[in-house]
Amino acid sequence: MSDYFITPRDSNQVEMLPGVFRRTMATTDEAMLCEFFLKREAVVPPHSHLNDQVGYVVYGRMEMTIGDQKTICQPGESYAVPGGVTHSARALVDSLVIDVFSPPRDDYRTEAR
Repeated sequence: MSDYFITPRDSNQVEMLPGVFRRTMATTDEAMLCEFFLKREAVVPPHSHLNDQVGYVVYGRMEMTIGDQKTICQPGESYAVPGGVTHSARALVDSLVIDVFSPPRDDYRTEAR
């Protein structure tokens, strides 16, 4: 494994919630990239964290709530969650999402490899 190049073989996939699978990929001192696969109807309940979070829907459809705003995110669309803002998600179909956290989430780093 390289410090600079991470493949799926280098990172364990973790079922963090029923039907929600996370793979922590490349990480620096300032940013962390994670891949999330959500099975149809999987839910990430309302929560918040101090980390900024930006995401991109690779495929699928996600019902996203950020603060008091709710929308359906389609493939190719992205979203931003400022640190401290409550947010949640529900997969309307099997979905793959890429999220970046800044600073990196310590709880995701320790489970990564």
